[in-house]
Amino acid sequence: MHEQQPRERAATTHEQQPHERAVATRTSSSHTNEQQPDAFSIDAAAGRVDPAACGSASRSSSLRQREQIQRLAARQAQQFQRLPAAPAIPVVSDEPWRDSSLCRAAAAAAASCGYSTASSAAAAAEDPITPPVKVDYTQLLINGQFVDSASGKTFPSLDPRTGDVIAHVAEGEAEDVNRAVSAARKAFDEGPWPRMTAYERSKIILRFADLLERHNDEIAALETWDNGKPFEQSAQTEVPMTTRLFRYYAGWADKIQGLTAPADGPYHVQTLHEPIGVAGQIIPWNFPLLMFAWKVGPALACGNTIVLKTAEQTPLSALYVSKLLHEVAGLPPGVLNIVSGYGPTAGAALASHMEVDKCYVNVKTSDDLLQLAFTGSTTTGKIVLQLAAKSNLKPVTLELGGKSPFIVCEDADVDKAAELAHYALFFNQGQCCCAGSRTFVHESVYDQFVEKANALAMKRVVGDPFKGGIQQGPQIDSEQFEKILKYIRSGVDGGAKLETGGERLGSKGYYIKPTVFTDVKDDMLIAKDEIFGPVQSILKYKDLDEVIQRSNASQYGLAAGVFTHNLDTANTLMRALRVGTVWINCFDVFDAAIPFGGYKQSGQGREKSFYSLSNYLQVKAVVTALKNPAWL
Repeated sequence: MHEQQPRERAATTHEQQPHERAVATRTSSSHTNEQQPDAFSIDAAAGRVDPAACGSASRSSSLRQREQIQRLAARQAQQFQRLPAAPAIPVVSDEPWRDSSLCRAAAAAAASCGYSTASSAAAAAEDPITPPVKVDYTQLLINGQFVDSASGKTFPSLDPRTGDVIAHVAEGEAEDVNRAVSAARKAFDEGPWPRMTAYERSKIILRFADLLERHNDEIAALETWDNGKPFEQSAQTEVPMTTRLFRYYAGWADKIQGLTAPADGPYHVQTLHEPIGVAGQIIPWNFPLLMFAWKVGPALACGNTIVLKTAEQTPLSALYVSKLLHEVAGLPPGVLNIVSGYGPTAGAALASHMEVDKCYVNVKTSDDLLQLAFTGSTTTGKIVLQLAAKSNLKPVTLELGGKSPFIVCEDADVDKAAELAHYALFFNQGQCCCAGSRTFVHESVYDQFVEKANALAMKRVVGDPFKGGIQQGPQIDSEQFEKILKYIRSGVDGGAKLETGGERLGSKGYYIKPTVFTDVKDDMLIAKDEIFGPVQSILKYKDLDEVIQRSNASQYGLAAGVFTHNLDTANTLMRALRVGTVWINCFDVFDAAIPFGGYKQSGQGREKSFYSLSNYLQVKAVVTALKNPAWL
């Protein structure tokens, strides 16, 4: 494939090719004095990107403005609730998470301070914002203590906005996994955690949830700094959702119970639901804190102990909150152990460890478990299964990749459908396993939909995620950045029409312009592979039978979106689509009580809800002979 981007480069953008700025070994970028792209408006007519100046406040004034926003967010954090999905079309804006009362208040504060908001085409151009948080925890957490790795090695955690080093984090390897598993095993076999009452466990988890709420903004700042997602998204949606998840599982802790069953004879039969033991958990980089909650919450509620490997790209938030869980909430030593490191060393050691009773894996496209040249998340899951089988035949729960269809029916309100489809794809920089990355549009509304989809992409606000009103930050790292650009080139080479975007934004960091392709065919790579980036592929269909067949013709089956006012159409599609979640007239609704998982090669098992508890429990049958029973 050729290296030239499909559209003429704007004069204001970089001259380097993506591979010239790769940071494959995650070392510090030397371009520390380059100006970072902040937020830009995209001029569709001229095909160029123009920095927009929306204010000239001094640096000190900007700091005061940001502090004002943070104080406002903190005052209203306890009032935050994620809006439930309405039975009718719920879309109010092109970013539904922005419709919360907290987000509206923060946006109003941002506007009063001179920042742009989501309705603007651009945000103020200024130097990268210094995150309002310190990195204090970079060691491994083993047996309740922060310790260096056995080898003394560290690896850099990078800022996706610049490629610069945030902190050097202890690099765990096989020996560190051994230490962590030994601590978890001792805590399970001899410690108080599985032996205390379920109510006592629930109180510790509830105290932890209170601490998450109290430290909401610090945690959100670490998440944004390490991952690149908008601070508003972290502070107003993801940290509150994490808090809600832990409270949800705290409520389950003392409600786990077995059954009694009749038998054909004089026997008393009962079942016990017992903790499985030592849980090995591997979490991804796209939602580090939420995936921490999805794994740790149910495991603790059921009385297990844990060894968790963070993604090497995003280790910081898990270390910070684990400190709170131990030192303030009162979790006993050894119950939760955190090993930061790489897949080929720490990840493989955890998956194959003989003393780990079960492995729980959620990995994304940059997690190369065995140093493969290119490892997709489903491929990585297969490797984990092999390692688990070759060791102690431990069971494995997997949440893997997706290529979710988003189906716009002929009766759709095209404006609202385009907004929801935009959100379904571009949320979290497109780095979402269930992203609506195959947008199927009925032929009767196709042209109108394409026009509106292009307009939404061109006005999307991209820039420093710490700024108010930013909708899209940078991609996670150079590897993911270059992979996305490669897929964009393949779309052009394959004959799809590039409507907008298609190249990097600015000259520093891992920013990519929101990209829209039309005239996409099912056999193109951009329609088959999980891109994991801000690339919308729009496909045309004629009728329901056709779109059902094409939607299901994928190795994945994680999720789907349906946009229709017709109840019969909705009922037909919800039953015909072979996926784990179908969102109707909404998307990315992730309440704690809603199970999540996939069909086919999107994984096995379910996360969240009471269904996830079964992942962390063994069922034991106990049969007792009865002597002269009064009844059977």
